[in-house]
Amino acid sequence: MSKSTQANFNNFSVIIVDDEPFIGSALVQLFELEGISAMASSEPKSILNSIDIDWPGVLISDVNMPTLDGISLMQSLIAKDNDLPIILLTGFGDIAMAVSALKQGAYDFLEKPFNNEHILDVVKRALEKRSLTLENRKLKRELESKSLPGPRILGHSPGIKQMLHTLHQVIDMPADVLIEGETGTGKELVARYLHDHSIRHKANFVAINCGAIPETIIESELFGAQSGAFTGADKTRIGKFEYANGGTLFLDEIESTPMSLQIKLLRVLEDRKIERLGSNKSIALDIRVITATKVDLNALCQTGEFRQDLLYRLNLVTVPIPALRERREDIPLLFLHFSRIASSRYHKALIPLDSVQTAQLSSHDWPGNVRELRNLAERYVLLGGEAAFTSAINSSTKLNASMSLQQRVEFFERLLIEEALSHNKGSIKLTMEQLDLPRKTLYDKMQKYSLDRKHFIQKLNQCD
Repeated sequence: MSKSTQANFNNFSVIIVDDEPFIGSALVQLFELEGISAMASSEPKSILNSIDIDWPGVLISDVNMPTLDGISLMQSLIAKDNDLPIILLTGFGDIAMAVSALKQGAYDFLEKPFNNEHILDVVKRALEKRSLTLENRKLKRELESKSLPGPRILGHSPGIKQMLHTLHQVIDMPADVLIEGETGTGKELVARYLHDHSIRHKANFVAINCGAIPETIIESELFGAQSGAFTGADKTRIGKFEYANGGTLFLDEIESTPMSLQIKLLRVLEDRKIERLGSNKSIALDIRVITATKVDLNALCQTGEFRQDLLYRLNLVTVPIPALRERREDIPLLFLHFSRIASSRYHKALIPLDSVQTAQLSSHDWPGNVRELRNLAERYVLLGGEAAFTSAINSSTKLNASMSLQQRVEFFERLLIEEALSHNKGSIKLTMEQLDLPRKTLYDKMQKYSLDRKHFIQKLNQCD
């Protein structure tokens, strides 16, 4: 067993189901002495609701129990997750039963009284198998997400890599998410990415901008209203929460919600229930709520403009989106992507950027972030480089004044290599010829600037 896998057992556990309490407590003590989290239960039916498809652990169950036998418990759990390792225990040696259980999916079948060292070895191997299974599932989902229709997140800067890592850690979890980012960074895109690549993707994604709805009607928009609840409510209205049930509700500009509504939002987030205006009937919600803000909510809490308890509930998982000026290495790739989309939409030929234009892109501060870049790419395709860049960016390339000569040389060198790789669709041979560089020199410089040819091959299949 690898040391890395064994270290990961901190995140795993063992459940023992046996109607003889002393056996469960003895096994719990045995595993915990080995640093493996364990719990025991004498109620097999309660275990059925405790284990979901990605539960990180191993189940040990007695075969002969009065309320639900171990074979039936195993069959129910395997119907949920065919890869769940289940170890069966019996005090009656029965070869036929053991063979049958193994054919039905049991990981192993052990007789009582068992040898402590042997059961420890079996459980550790089962935990390692479970760890590998869950890791492979995670990788498979990530690979599938690259080929599924829907939003893509383009970029390979450290900030984007960290953001994607966070998203994939929680993508199928029911935890609510708070997205933080400046105007134009793509907060709704990130919310849609979370929804479309999660197990909720078949249900509704409902987006609402809290700052665009008048305070007088925002409550009925969110919670719905019964017929006759107020003047003009001549029919029952389904609110956004209810319409998003089973899926995802995205609340943009959450900082704009009135204080009176913040109290009700907190109650809904905690209870997972709503009541339509004019109704006393509660409607249960199975929903993920994603909120977004472009301001510092902590600062608003200090001034009394936002409830601290609501912020605590919203920021269980916080996903910051880096501003475009903080991910400059992604700018040429993003611009190329947006300009290719515009070229296809407007049926106009795409003229590659020259080195000066590429430098202008990367040195601009982009106060409008990705939205501003997308607009420039469309103008570039429609009007041409000179008109687009003159109107949007100062025509003289202004590098950061604090950059040394060496930093400026490296800045342009990286841009030239990126431009050549992009033009040659990641071909090392063609890039060598265009830049007149030996293969080893090109590889060394690509390594220096963290450039991966795969990003230039695959970029057509990605978007931001």
